[in-house]
Amino acid sequence: MRQENIRNIAIIAHVDHGKTTLVDQLLKATDAFRANQQVEERVLDSNDQERERGITILAKNISIEYKDVKINVIDTPGHADFGGEVERVLRMADGALLLCDAAEGPMPQTRFVLSHAIAAGLAVMIVVNKIDKPGADPEKAYNDCLDLMADLGATDEQLEFAMEHVIYASAVNGFARLDPEDGNMDMFPMLDMIVDDMPAPDVDPDGPLAMQCVTIDHSDYVGRIGIGRVYSGTIHDGDKILVVKNDGSRAMSQVKQLFTFDYLGRKECTEAAAGDIAAVVGIDSTDIGDVYTDPENPVELEPIEIDPPTLSIIFEASTSPLVGREGDIVGGRQLKERLFQERENNVTMRIEELPDKTGIEVSGRGILHLSVLMETMRREGFEFQVGRPRVLFKKGDDGKMMEPVEQAVVECPGEYSGKVIEVFGNAGGTMVSMDAGTTQTHLEFKIPTRGIMGLKNRILNVTHGDAVFYHTFLEYGPYAGEIGVRQNGAMISMSTEKAVAYALGTLQDRGQLFVGPGDECYEGMLVGERSKPGDMVVNIARTKSLGNQRSSTADIAVQLTPPRTFTLEEALEYIMDDELVEITPQSIRMRKRILNETDRRKWAVRNGKVNK
Repeated sequence: MRQENIRNIAIIAHVDHGKTTLVDQLLKATDAFRANQQVEERVLDSNDQERERGITILAKNISIEYKDVKINVIDTPGHADFGGEVERVLRMADGALLLCDAAEGPMPQTRFVLSHAIAAGLAVMIVVNKIDKPGADPEKAYNDCLDLMADLGATDEQLEFAMEHVIYASAVNGFARLDPEDGNMDMFPMLDMIVDDMPAPDVDPDGPLAMQCVTIDHSDYVGRIGIGRVYSGTIHDGDKILVVKNDGSRAMSQVKQLFTFDYLGRKECTEAAAGDIAAVVGIDSTDIGDVYTDPENPVELEPIEIDPPTLSIIFEASTSPLVGREGDIVGGRQLKERLFQERENNVTMRIEELPDKTGIEVSGRGILHLSVLMETMRREGFEFQVGRPRVLFKKGDDGKMMEPVEQAVVECPGEYSGKVIEVFGNAGGTMVSMDAGTTQTHLEFKIPTRGIMGLKNRILNVTHGDAVFYHTFLEYGPYAGEIGVRQNGAMISMSTEKAVAYALGTLQDRGQLFVGPGDECYEGMLVGERSKPGDMVVNIARTKSLGNQRSSTADIAVQLTPPRTFTLEEALEYIMDDELVEITPQSIRMRKRILNETDRRKWAVRNGKVNK
């Protein structure tokens, strides 16, 4: 297939904007797809986690064929923590569809991926979806997209292309229109615009072979599978090729199997031409950035640098008194094997065993990046415990300590902006810009990654839930000194029993509870937060002493406030250095690292935490 008959496009969107439904409809609009009777299949596998979080976590590829043109569709992750995926997969694309909601306009997470698409020089086509939604304002959403592109530094050519190429759609109803009111009821205007106006790959079909691996897949049968775009020449099944690594080292290898993308899956083929996206089997230990090229006429391509991790967490086998009650896999060996398997598949994480063999250190791009792995493992039946996320420092050129710094953006009603600035100030943040609109105020800050932990809840509290808060890694900056940590102490259970309503009724006056009546608790488990500094050991199983006299108020029921529940990310941000998060398929519990109160006191004395 010649490159004129190929279009490689990336989709940029918040998942809730209808990305999956839109591509379903594009597939259904093609005759070949209908002939294959696959109409009812879902396309970009938005798994449970992605639906819950409203973002795409992994980049995925599908392809469709229309008017003898092959359209490779690349779904992009929607969050800065998965930036390692975003930067790479956009290298395979020549154009992008910016999908936004007609009522909401572009969402904060869209900003991150769009900035990379603009930096990569992609032609951006705007798709305003859900135009039939109550409260939809397609023209405002379209103008907001153009404003966002201009704000992110789009060139005049990119802005002009976006202005001339806009589609108004309702994915759920299966129509795309050039004008919101033109009455068209199919997806063909969108497919026609992609085929007619999106740029074809700018490649050299007659040159020596050059293909770069940007994504790794893994199979238990054939090992690593390198996925990437062919930049020049043609790659054939059985070819002897030269593999050039990022560090410049070279090795000969052979293509054992070759696949191209075909609708929802892959099909084995004998060759893949310049401009197409292919999957290669047989390259030993292939990695991101590897260039597959002609041994006699090697082609050099720009190496791919993966952003370094900024946070690390220690995974350990669970030592909880309740271990094994909810999960099937609790052993340290199985935990190690599962994480080392992840190391093979997930090149954006750094996974290493600790020298003393007490745990596995997993380093990633942020809390969300790490928590997605934990969430996946708990759904597989694992029980384990993790410590507090630790920021990864590094030495600068002058020998001084450097730490990761994030750009944080808050959009909130104007009356709350002062409180938001105060919260950031206490967390070590510095305000960079403030843009006061008629109803919303746009605030931008630079803040150390350490200060981000636990910040979301505080911002939602001071803005009464009316703020939109997001952050992305910016750079490594000078060490910002000590940053305030959790001020309030914890309520810690003194025994392994079920919580009793009577005991909780007396404790709720002392702070906020994390457990309800009947919940399983154990010694050393965090059951609440005090309203004052300093930890407090409490009896959550205390019952009312029964005398031989009845009082007039004896039978009045205890009125309990619902307990505070934590998501995995919130629990990781909440705990202190001497605490752990216990993760099981059904529960997320917080506990002290040392469960026994006497042992905790002895440890504190030995480590100089208290006076002897």
